[in-house]
Amino acid sequence: MAVVPPTDREAAPSEDSHTGLRRRSLGVRLAWATMVFCGLFIVLSVAVFTGLAWTEGRERMQAELVQIEQASAATLSKAIWELDRDALQAHVQSAIRVPSVGRVAVKVALANQAPEVIEQARTGWSGPGWAPARTVELAYEPFPGGRQVVGELQLAGDESVLWQRLRGALSSIVLVQLLQSVLLAALIMGVFNRMVTAHVQRVALHLARVRPGNLHGLLRLQRVEHAQDELSDLVEGVNQLQHSLSAYLEQQQRYEQELASHRDHLAMLVQERTAELETANQRLQNLARTDALTGLPNRRHFDELQTIEMRRTRREKMPLALLICDVDFFKAYNDRLGHVAGDECLQTVAHALQAGLIRAGDMVARIGGEEFAVLLPGADQEGATRVAERLRAKVQDCAIAHPQSAAASVVTVSIGLAVSRPDAPVEFDALYHLADEALYRAKGAGRNRVAGPIVPSVDSAGATP
Repeated sequence: MAVVPPTDREAAPSEDSHTGLRRRSLGVRLAWATMVFCGLFIVLSVAVFTGLAWTEGRERMQAELVQIEQASAATLSKAIWELDRDALQAHVQSAIRVPSVGRVAVKVALANQAPEVIEQARTGWSGPGWAPARTVELAYEPFPGGRQVVGELQLAGDESVLWQRLRGALSSIVLVQLLQSVLLAALIMGVFNRMVTAHVQRVALHLARVRPGNLHGLLRLQRVEHAQDELSDLVEGVNQLQHSLSAYLEQQQRYEQELASHRDHLAMLVQERTAELETANQRLQNLARTDALTGLPNRRHFDELQTIEMRRTRREKMPLALLICDVDFFKAYNDRLGHVAGDECLQTVAHALQAGLIRAGDMVARIGGEEFAVLLPGADQEGATRVAERLRAKVQDCAIAHPQSAAASVVTVSIGLAVSRPDAPVEFDALYHLADEALYRAKGAGRNRVAGPIVPSVDSAGATP
Protein backbone atom coordinates (compact mmCIF):
# COMPACT_ATOMS: atom_id res chain seq x y z
CA MET A 1 0.00 0.00 0.00
CA ALA A 2 1.44 3.34 -1.03
CA VAL A 3 1.96 5.87 1.70
CA VAL A 4 0.29 9.16 0.89
CA PRO A 5 2.28 12.12 2.24
CA PRO A 6 0.31 14.53 4.39
CA THR A 7 -1.13 17.47 2.56
CA ASP A 8 -0.57 21.05 3.60
CA ARG A 9 -4.07 21.07 5.13
CA GLU A 10 -3.32 18.01 7.31
CA ALA A 11 -0.04 19.34 8.68
CA ALA A 12 -0.05 21.13 12.06
CA PRO A 13 0.59 23.92 12.45
CA SER A 14 -0.32 25.07 8.92
CA GLU A 15 -1.89 27.93 7.10
CA ASP A 16 -5.52 27.73 5.94
CA SER A 17 -5.71 27.94 2.12
CA HIS A 18 -8.87 30.08 2.14
CA THR A 19 -8.30 32.58 4.95
CA GLY A 20 -4.51 32.54 5.31
CA LEU A 21 -4.84 31.99 9.09
CA ARG A 22 -2.38 29.69 10.88
CA ARG A 23 -4.01 26.46 12.10
CA ARG A 24 -3.43 25.27 15.68
CA SER A 25 -4.06 21.51 16.10
CA LEU A 26 -6.16 20.39 19.08
CA GLY A 27 -4.22 17.11 19.14
CA VAL A 28 -0.90 18.91 19.68
CA ARG A 29 -2.25 21.04 22.50
CA LEU A 30 -3.85 18.01 24.14
CA ALA A 31 -0.59 16.02 23.90
CA TRP A 32 1.42 18.80 25.61
CA ALA A 33 -1.13 19.03 28.43
CA THR A 34 -1.02 15.25 28.87
CA MET A 35 2.77 15.13 29.15
CA VAL A 36 2.84 17.85 31.82
CA PHE A 37 0.20 16.16 33.94
CA CYS A 38 1.87 12.73 33.46
CA GLY A 39 5.11 13.96 34.97
CA LEU A 40 3.38 15.37 38.04
CA PHE A 41 1.18 12.41 38.73
CA ILE A 42 3.85 9.75 38.11
CA VAL A 43 6.00 11.28 40.87
CA LEU A 44 3.05 11.49 43.25
CA SER A 45 1.82 7.98 42.46
CA VAL A 46 5.25 6.36 42.94
CA ALA A 47 5.64 8.02 46.34
CA VAL A 48 2.16 6.95 47.50
CA PHE A 49 2.44 3.34 46.42
CA THR A 50 5.99 2.96 47.73
CA GLY A 51 4.75 3.95 51.18
CA LEU A 52 1.81 1.57 50.91
CA ALA A 53 4.01 -1.32 49.82
CA TRP A 54 6.45 -0.72 52.71
CA THR A 55 3.62 -0.62 55.28
CA GLU A 56 2.02 -3.74 53.85
CA GLY A 57 5.36 -5.63 53.88
CA ARG A 58 6.03 -4.68 57.50
CA GLU A 59 2.52 -5.73 58.57
CA ARG A 60 2.94 -9.00 56.72
CA MET A 61 6.25 -9.69 58.50
CA GLN A 62 4.60 -8.80 61.83
CA ALA A 63 1.82 -11.32 61.14
CA GLU A 64 4.37 -14.02 60.26
CA LEU A 65 6.21 -13.43 63.55
CA VAL A 66 2.92 -13.63 65.46
CA GLN A 67 2.08 -16.88 63.68
CA ILE A 68 5.46 -18.40 64.63
CA GLU A 69 4.97 -17.17 68.19
CA GLN A 70 1.53 -18.76 68.48
CA ALA A 71 2.66 -22.03 66.92
CA SER A 72 5.80 -22.44 69.05
CA ALA A 73 4.94 -20.98 72.47
CA ALA A 74 3.24 -24.06 73.92
CA THR A 75 5.84 -26.58 72.71
CA LEU A 76 8.74 -24.36 73.76
CA SER A 77 7.27 -23.96 77.27
CA LYS A 78 6.93 -27.71 77.63
CA ALA A 79 10.48 -28.31 76.33
CA ILE A 80 11.88 -25.74 78.82
CA TRP A 81 9.95 -27.34 81.68
CA GLU A 82 11.34 -30.76 80.76
CA LEU A 83 14.83 -29.25 80.08
CA ASP A 84 14.79 -30.85 76.64
CA ARG A 85 17.58 -28.83 75.03
CA ASP A 86 17.49 -30.89 71.86
CA ALA A 87 13.83 -29.98 71.34
CA LEU A 88 14.60 -26.31 72.09
CA GLN A 89 17.42 -26.31 69.58
CA ALA A 90 15.19 -27.99 66.98
CA HIS A 91 12.46 -25.38 67.46
CA VAL A 92 14.96 -22.55 67.13
CA GLN A 93 16.39 -24.08 63.94
CA SER A 94 12.89 -24.52 62.54
CA ALA A 95 11.94 -20.90 63.25
CA ILE A 96 15.11 -19.42 61.73
CA ARG A 97 14.33 -21.18 58.45
CA VAL A 98 11.31 -18.91 57.96
CA PRO A 99 12.48 -16.30 55.37
CA SER A 100 11.16 -13.29 57.29
CA VAL A 101 12.93 -14.22 60.59
CA GLY A 102 16.36 -12.67 61.19
CA ARG A 103 16.98 -13.86 64.77
CA VAL A 104 15.36 -16.31 67.19
CA ALA A 105 16.30 -16.47 70.87
CA VAL A 106 14.87 -18.59 73.71
CA LYS A 107 15.80 -17.45 77.21
CA VAL A 108 15.48 -20.34 79.71
CA ALA A 109 14.86 -19.30 83.33
CA LEU A 110 16.82 -21.57 85.71
CA ALA A 111 16.37 -21.65 89.47
CA ASN A 112 19.22 -19.90 91.32
CA GLN A 113 21.19 -19.57 88.08
CA ALA A 114 21.62 -17.06 85.31
CA PRO A 115 19.16 -17.52 82.46
CA GLU A 116 20.39 -19.72 79.62
CA VAL A 117 19.92 -18.31 76.10
CA ILE A 118 19.54 -20.49 73.02
CA GLU A 119 19.63 -18.33 69.93
CA GLN A 120 20.13 -18.50 66.19
CA ALA A 121 20.60 -15.58 63.77
CA ARG A 122 20.56 -15.52 59.99
CA THR A 123 23.88 -15.02 58.26
CA GLY A 124 24.57 -11.34 57.71
CA TRP A 125 21.85 -10.23 60.14
CA SER A 126 22.98 -7.12 62.02
CA GLY A 127 19.78 -6.12 63.77
CA PRO A 128 16.07 -5.72 63.12
CA GLY A 129 16.44 -2.14 61.87
CA TRP A 130 13.07 -1.20 60.39
CA ALA A 131 11.82 -4.78 60.70
CA PRO A 132 9.41 -5.66 63.54
CA ALA A 133 10.52 -7.58 66.65
CA ARG A 134 8.46 -9.43 69.26
CA THR A 135 9.10 -10.74 72.78
CA VAL A 136 6.72 -13.13 74.47
CA GLU A 137 6.77 -14.65 77.93
CA LEU A 138 6.78 -18.47 78.01
CA ALA A 139 4.75 -20.10 80.78
CA TYR A 140 3.93 -23.72 81.57
CA GLU A 141 1.05 -25.11 83.61
CA PRO A 142 2.05 -28.59 84.93
CA PHE A 143 -1.25 -28.84 86.80
CA PRO A 144 -4.44 -26.77 86.80
CA GLY A 145 -3.81 -23.44 88.44
CA GLY A 146 -0.04 -23.99 88.63
CA ARG A 147 1.11 -21.61 85.88
CA GLN A 148 4.83 -20.82 86.04
CA VAL A 149 6.98 -18.57 83.86
CA VAL A 150 9.79 -20.71 82.43
CA GLY A 151 11.41 -18.44 79.88
CA GLU A 152 11.07 -15.91 77.10
CA LEU A 153 10.83 -16.12 73.29
CA GLN A 154 12.39 -13.32 71.22
CA LEU A 155 11.69 -12.99 67.49
CA ALA A 156 13.24 -10.34 65.24
CA GLY A 157 12.44 -9.77 61.59
CA ASP A 158 14.99 -9.52 58.79
CA GLU A 159 15.15 -5.97 57.41
CA SER A 160 16.75 -7.21 54.18
CA VAL A 161 13.61 -9.26 53.48
CA LEU A 162 11.52 -6.10 53.80
CA TRP A 163 13.64 -4.31 51.22
CA GLN A 164 13.68 -7.34 48.98
CA ARG A 165 9.87 -7.56 49.07
CA LEU A 166 9.58 -3.84 48.43
CA ARG A 167 11.79 -4.18 45.34
CA GLY A 168 9.78 -7.16 44.22
CA ALA A 169 6.45 -5.36 44.51
CA LEU A 170 6.53 -4.41 40.87
CA SER A 171 2.85 -5.10 40.52
CA SER A 172 2.17 -1.91 42.47
CA ILE A 173 3.57 -0.06 39.46
CA VAL A 174 0.48 -1.19 37.55
CA LEU A 175 -1.76 0.24 40.23
CA VAL A 176 0.22 3.50 40.15
CA GLN A 177 -0.18 3.73 36.40
CA LEU A 178 -3.89 3.03 36.67
CA LEU A 179 -4.35 5.72 39.30
CA GLN A 180 -2.28 8.10 37.21
CA SER A 181 -4.37 7.34 34.10
CA VAL A 182 -7.64 7.97 35.92
CA LEU A 183 -6.47 11.28 37.34
CA LEU A 184 -4.96 12.36 34.05
CA ALA A 185 -8.15 11.43 32.23
CA ALA A 186 -10.14 13.62 34.61
CA LEU A 187 -7.85 16.59 34.09
CA ILE A 188 -7.60 16.09 30.35
CA MET A 189 -11.37 15.80 30.13
CA GLY A 190 -11.65 19.12 31.92
CA VAL A 191 -9.39 20.79 29.38
CA PHE A 192 -10.91 18.92 26.48
CA ASN A 193 -14.41 19.82 27.60
CA ARG A 194 -13.55 23.49 27.45
CA MET A 195 -11.80 23.29 24.10
CA VAL A 196 -13.73 20.60 22.24
CA THR A 197 -16.66 18.95 24.03
CA ALA A 198 -18.93 21.99 24.10
CA HIS A 199 -18.60 22.38 20.36
CA VAL A 200 -18.93 18.66 19.72
CA GLN A 201 -22.13 18.64 21.77
CA ARG A 202 -23.46 21.40 19.54
CA VAL A 203 -22.55 19.30 16.51
CA ALA A 204 -24.29 16.28 18.08
CA LEU A 205 -27.39 18.36 18.85
CA HIS A 206 -27.46 19.58 15.28
CA LEU A 207 -27.13 16.02 13.94
CA ALA A 208 -29.86 14.82 16.32
CA ARG A 209 -32.24 17.36 14.82
CA VAL A 210 -31.40 16.42 11.24
CA ARG A 211 -34.35 14.96 9.34
CA PRO A 212 -34.82 14.12 5.66
CA GLY A 213 -36.70 17.40 5.27
CA ASN A 214 -34.07 19.70 6.83
CA LEU A 215 -30.77 18.23 5.63
CA HIS A 216 -30.04 21.46 3.81
CA GLY A 217 -29.77 23.43 7.07
CA LEU A 218 -26.09 24.27 7.61
CA LEU A 219 -24.17 23.67 10.86
CA ARG A 220 -22.58 26.75 12.48
CA LEU A 221 -20.53 26.93 15.70
CA GLN A 222 -20.27 29.94 18.02
CA ARG A 223 -16.51 30.33 17.84
CA VAL A 224 -13.96 33.05 17.21
CA GLU A 225 -13.76 33.62 13.49
CA HIS A 226 -9.98 33.13 13.29
CA ALA A 227 -10.17 29.68 15.03
CA GLN A 228 -9.27 27.38 12.15
CA ASP A 229 -8.63 23.80 13.35
CA GLU A 230 -10.08 20.28 13.30
CA LEU A 231 -13.47 21.54 14.48
CA SER A 232 -13.64 23.79 11.47
CA ASP A 233 -12.94 20.75 9.29
CA LEU A 234 -15.67 18.85 11.15
CA VAL A 235 -18.25 21.56 10.50
CA GLU A 236 -17.37 21.62 6.83
CA GLY A 237 -17.53 17.83 6.61
CA VAL A 238 -20.93 17.67 8.36
CA ASN A 239 -22.40 20.22 5.97
CA GLN A 240 -21.04 18.30 2.98
CA LEU A 241 -22.34 15.01 4.39
CA GLN A 242 -25.83 16.43 4.90
CA HIS A 243 -25.98 17.52 1.30
CA SER A 244 -24.81 14.09 0.08
CA LEU A 245 -27.20 12.08 2.29
CA SER A 246 -30.37 13.98 1.55
CA ALA A 247 -31.42 11.92 -1.47
CA TYR A 248 -30.15 8.64 0.02
CA LEU A 249 -32.12 9.01 3.27
CA GLU A 250 -35.33 9.71 1.39
CA GLN A 251 -34.89 6.55 -0.66
CA GLN A 252 -33.89 4.55 2.44
CA GLN A 253 -37.00 5.70 4.25
CA ARG A 254 -39.17 4.40 1.42
CA TYR A 255 -37.42 1.03 1.57
CA GLU A 256 -37.87 0.82 5.34
CA GLN A 257 -41.58 1.57 5.11
CA GLU A 258 -42.06 -1.17 2.53
CA LEU A 259 -40.03 -3.62 4.60
CA ALA A 260 -41.96 -2.79 7.79
CA SER A 261 -45.25 -3.38 5.98
CA HIS A 262 -44.12 -6.79 4.77
CA ARG A 263 -42.73 -7.69 8.19
CA ASP A 264 -45.97 -6.80 9.98
CA HIS A 265 -47.97 -8.80 7.46
CA LEU A 266 -45.72 -11.85 7.95
CA ALA A 267 -45.88 -11.51 11.73
CA MET A 268 -49.67 -11.43 11.60
CA LEU A 269 -49.76 -14.53 9.39
CA VAL A 270 -47.34 -16.38 11.68
CA GLN A 271 -49.38 -15.43 14.74
CA GLU A 272 -52.59 -16.65 13.15
CA ARG A 273 -51.04 -19.96 12.07
CA THR A 274 -49.46 -20.42 15.50
CA ALA A 275 -52.79 -19.86 17.25
CA GLU A 276 -54.48 -22.34 14.91
CA LEU A 277 -51.78 -24.94 15.56
CA GLU A 278 -51.98 -24.47 19.32
CA THR A 279 -55.76 -24.84 19.22
CA ALA A 280 -55.49 -27.95 17.06
CA ASN A 281 -52.81 -29.47 19.31
CA GLN A 282 -54.89 -28.76 22.41
CA ARG A 283 -57.93 -30.33 20.76
CA LEU A 284 -55.93 -33.41 19.75
CA GLN A 285 -54.49 -33.73 23.22
CA ASN A 286 -57.94 -33.49 24.80
CA LEU A 287 -59.31 -36.08 22.36
CA ALA A 288 -56.42 -38.43 23.13
CA ARG A 289 -57.10 -38.23 26.89
CA THR A 290 -60.92 -38.02 26.92
CA ASP A 291 -63.53 -40.69 26.27
CA ALA A 292 -65.56 -39.51 23.28
CA LEU A 293 -68.87 -41.02 24.45
CA THR A 294 -69.02 -40.00 28.12
CA GLY A 295 -66.65 -37.05 28.24
CA LEU A 296 -64.79 -38.67 31.15
CA PRO A 297 -61.03 -39.26 31.17
CA ASN A 298 -60.16 -42.37 29.17
CA ARG A 299 -57.91 -45.31 30.03
CA ARG A 300 -54.77 -43.47 28.90
CA HIS A 301 -55.52 -40.51 31.17
CA PHE A 302 -56.33 -42.88 34.00
CA ASP A 303 -52.99 -44.71 33.62
CA GLU A 304 -51.08 -41.40 33.71
CA LEU A 305 -52.96 -40.18 36.76
CA GLN A 306 -52.63 -43.42 38.72
CA THR A 307 -48.82 -43.26 38.31
CA ILE A 308 -48.79 -39.71 39.63
CA GLU A 309 -51.09 -40.53 42.55
CA MET A 310 -49.11 -43.62 43.56
CA ARG A 311 -45.92 -41.56 43.75
CA ARG A 312 -47.67 -38.87 45.75
CA THR A 313 -49.16 -41.34 48.23
CA ARG A 314 -45.73 -42.89 48.85
CA ARG A 315 -44.09 -39.48 49.24
CA GLU A 316 -46.77 -38.10 51.59
CA LYS A 317 -47.47 -41.48 53.29
CA MET A 318 -51.23 -41.38 52.78
CA PRO A 319 -53.70 -44.05 51.61
CA LEU A 320 -55.07 -44.41 48.07
CA ALA A 321 -58.42 -46.04 47.34
CA LEU A 322 -59.45 -47.56 43.99
CA LEU A 323 -63.03 -48.36 42.98
CA ILE A 324 -63.88 -50.45 39.91
CA CYS A 325 -67.51 -50.01 38.83
CA ASP A 326 -69.25 -52.30 36.34
CA VAL A 327 -72.77 -51.81 34.93
CA ASP A 328 -74.82 -54.89 35.82
CA PHE A 329 -76.07 -56.98 32.89
CA PHE A 330 -75.12 -54.29 30.36
CA LYS A 331 -74.77 -56.75 27.46
CA ALA A 332 -78.34 -57.88 27.98
CA TYR A 333 -79.41 -54.20 28.06
CA ASN A 334 -77.67 -53.58 24.74
CA ASP A 335 -79.12 -56.71 23.14
CA ARG A 336 -82.67 -55.85 24.20
CA LEU A 337 -82.78 -52.05 23.67
CA GLY A 338 -80.03 -51.49 21.07
CA HIS A 339 -76.69 -49.74 20.99
CA VAL A 340 -78.14 -46.22 20.88
CA ALA A 341 -79.95 -46.80 24.15
CA GLY A 342 -76.80 -48.45 25.52
CA ASP A 343 -74.73 -45.36 24.70
CA GLU A 344 -77.29 -43.11 26.38
CA CYS A 345 -77.24 -45.41 29.42
CA LEU A 346 -73.45 -45.18 29.70
CA GLN A 347 -73.60 -41.39 29.43
CA THR A 348 -76.17 -41.21 32.22
CA VAL A 349 -74.14 -43.57 34.44
CA ALA A 350 -70.99 -41.54 33.79
CA HIS A 351 -72.73 -38.30 34.79
CA ALA A 352 -74.10 -39.93 37.92
CA LEU A 353 -70.65 -41.19 38.96
CA GLN A 354 -69.13 -37.81 38.30
CA ALA A 355 -71.85 -36.09 40.33
CA GLY A 356 -71.24 -38.48 43.23
CA LEU A 357 -67.66 -37.28 43.73
CA ILE A 358 -67.37 -34.34 46.11
CA ARG A 359 -63.65 -33.78 46.67
CA ALA A 360 -61.58 -31.94 44.07
CA GLY A 361 -58.87 -34.60 43.95
CA ASP A 362 -61.22 -37.52 43.24
CA MET A 363 -61.41 -38.75 39.63
CA VAL A 364 -63.63 -41.13 37.66
CA ALA A 365 -62.57 -42.54 34.28
CA ARG A 366 -64.03 -44.93 31.74
CA ILE A 367 -61.53 -47.78 31.39
CA GLY A 368 -63.60 -50.25 29.37
CA GLY A 369 -66.94 -50.78 27.65
CA GLU A 370 -69.19 -50.60 30.69
CA GLU A 371 -66.42 -50.44 33.28
CA PHE A 372 -65.41 -47.31 35.22
CA ALA A 373 -62.58 -46.69 37.69
CA VAL A 374 -62.52 -44.17 40.53
CA LEU A 375 -59.33 -42.91 42.25
CA LEU A 376 -59.75 -41.53 45.79
CA PRO A 377 -56.42 -40.07 47.06
CA GLY A 378 -56.20 -39.93 50.85
CA ALA A 379 -59.33 -42.07 51.40
CA ASP A 380 -59.12 -44.90 53.90
CA GLN A 381 -61.23 -48.08 53.95
CA GLU A 382 -64.18 -46.47 55.72
CA GLY A 383 -64.20 -43.30 53.62
CA ALA A 384 -63.84 -45.20 50.35
CA THR A 385 -66.75 -47.48 51.31
CA ARG A 386 -68.99 -44.45 51.93
CA VAL A 387 -68.08 -42.98 48.57
CA ALA A 388 -68.68 -46.32 46.82
CA GLU A 389 -72.13 -46.66 48.39
CA ARG A 390 -72.96 -43.09 47.38
CA LEU A 391 -71.96 -43.79 43.77
CA ARG A 392 -73.98 -47.00 43.69
CA ALA A 393 -77.02 -45.16 45.01
CA LYS A 394 -76.55 -42.30 42.51
CA VAL A 395 -76.67 -44.72 39.58
CA GLN A 396 -79.70 -46.54 40.96
CA ASP A 397 -81.48 -43.22 41.57
CA CYS A 398 -81.21 -42.47 37.86
CA ALA A 399 -84.05 -45.02 37.46
CA ILE A 400 -83.02 -46.23 33.99
CA ALA A 401 -85.37 -49.08 33.23
CA HIS A 402 -83.60 -52.42 32.71
CA PRO A 403 -86.06 -55.22 31.83
CA GLN A 404 -83.25 -57.81 31.55
CA SER A 405 -81.55 -57.20 34.91
CA ALA A 406 -81.68 -59.92 37.59
CA ALA A 407 -80.46 -57.47 40.25
CA ALA A 408 -83.15 -54.78 40.01
CA SER A 409 -85.68 -53.28 37.67
CA VAL A 410 -83.37 -50.36 36.88
CA VAL A 411 -79.76 -50.07 35.79
CA THR A 412 -77.36 -50.66 38.70
CA VAL A 413 -73.62 -51.00 39.20
CA SER A 414 -71.42 -53.39 41.16
CA ILE A 415 -68.34 -51.88 42.78
CA GLY A 416 -65.08 -53.52 43.88
CA LEU A 417 -63.02 -51.65 46.44
CA ALA A 418 -59.30 -51.79 47.37
CA VAL A 419 -57.17 -49.46 49.51
CA SER A 420 -53.38 -49.03 49.58
CA ARG A 421 -52.39 -48.23 53.17
CA PRO A 422 -49.36 -46.07 54.09
CA ASP A 423 -47.97 -48.80 56.37
CA ALA A 424 -48.30 -51.49 53.67
CA PRO A 425 -47.93 -49.84 50.24
CA VAL A 426 -48.40 -51.99 47.13
CA GLU A 427 -47.85 -51.49 43.44
CA PHE A 428 -50.82 -50.17 41.47
CA ASP A 429 -51.16 -53.43 39.50
CA ALA A 430 -51.61 -55.31 42.77
CA LEU A 431 -54.10 -52.70 44.00
CA TYR A 432 -56.04 -53.00 40.74
CA HIS A 433 -56.05 -56.80 41.06
CA LEU A 434 -57.49 -56.58 44.59
CA ALA A 435 -60.24 -54.19 43.44
CA ASP A 436 -61.03 -56.46 40.47
CA GLU A 437 -61.31 -59.49 42.79
CA ALA A 438 -63.63 -57.47 45.04
CA LEU A 439 -65.75 -56.59 41.97
CA TYR A 440 -66.15 -60.27 41.14
CA ARG A 441 -67.22 -60.97 44.70
CA ALA A 442 -69.81 -58.18 44.43
CA LYS A 443 -71.15 -59.77 41.25
CA GLY A 444 -71.15 -63.21 42.81
CA ALA A 445 -73.08 -61.91 45.81
CA GLY A 446 -75.99 -60.76 43.64
CA ARG A 447 -74.69 -57.47 42.06
CA ASN A 448 -75.88 -53.93 42.86
CA ARG A 449 -73.56 -53.82 45.83
CA VAL A 450 -70.12 -52.80 47.09
CA ALA A 451 -67.47 -55.38 47.99
CA GLY A 452 -64.22 -54.55 49.72
CA PRO A 453 -61.04 -56.51 50.32
CA ILE A 454 -61.20 -59.81 52.21
CA VAL A 455 -60.48 -59.34 55.93
CA PRO A 456 -59.07 -62.52 57.56
CA SER A 457 -61.30 -63.84 60.36
CA VAL A 458 -60.00 -64.97 63.74
CA ASP A 459 -61.62 -67.88 65.65
CA SER A 460 -62.15 -68.04 69.37
CA ALA A 461 -58.79 -69.72 69.90
CA GLY A 462 -57.04 -66.82 68.22
CA ALA A 463 -55.96 -68.78 65.12
CA THR A 464 -56.52 -67.51 61.60
CA PRO A 465 -58.03 -70.23 59.37
